[in-house]
Amino acid sequence: MKKVKILHMYADMLDLYGDSGNMEIIRYRCGMRGIECQVDSYSIDSEMPDFSSYDLIYIGGGADLEQQHISADLMKCREGIIKAYSSGTFMFLICGGYQLMGKFYRDADGNEIKGLGLFDYHTVAPQSRKMRCIGNIVLRTNITGKPVEVVGFENHGGQTHGVKTPFGEVLYGNGNCAGSKAEGYIEKNVIATYLHGPCLSKNPEIADYMIGYCINRGQAEHITLEPLDDTLEKKCRSVMLKRLLNE
Repeated sequence: MKKVKILHMYADMLDLYGDSGNMEIIRYRCGMRGIECQVDSYSIDSEMPDFSSYDLIYIGGGADLEQQHISADLMKCREGIIKAYSSGTFMFLICGGYQLMGKFYRDADGNEIKGLGLFDYHTVAPQSRKMRCIGNIVLRTNITGKPVEVVGFENHGGQTHGVKTPFGEVLYGNGNCAGSKAEGYIEKNVIATYLHGPCLSKNPEIADYMIGYCINRGQAEHITLEPLDDTLEKKCRSVMLKRLLNE
């Protein structure tokens, strides 16, 4: 079976709330199926990789300071990342990674960090740093082909505007903006979201969607993933859904 190649960008700087654990989960779920999974790292001043050679590019979350530190380096990668995205590489983006793929991020002091402009949305933080979207969040997405309730944790001041295809409908929590009914951004080969946690530990269907996409990328015949025993994960999620949605 095809090897899954992942590029984890800025893992040393963008790792809020255990975001790097998402890569551990994908590696584990691949391993349980006998799928070889290679996770490479890229950070500031690393040798420029061939982004298009990867099946998945992952960028986790970080605060304003970390985003400022990596922004110039990320712009150096712009051409390679756009080429990879256009060729079908999957983009998995959390919080800061989500924001930096838009047009720009404007912080509470009015400082503007230029985004890659890969997508049309933009993010603006309120002037008061006390105004944040913090807490558990539940959304419903159809990216897997059927409705899935996704559980996570959000903590962001930035309010993201101009999203045309959100990751999901907010059932509990805030989402892209305070009180929003939409969370994140999706395309066939993109999931961008504010869900920390790490997100994939609570939502194995989302992890498997990405793994399935990666192993079928460029293949003539469709490969169906062998199901795993997710009893524990689903029980944990059902507890949270009952607590938050009174289900």
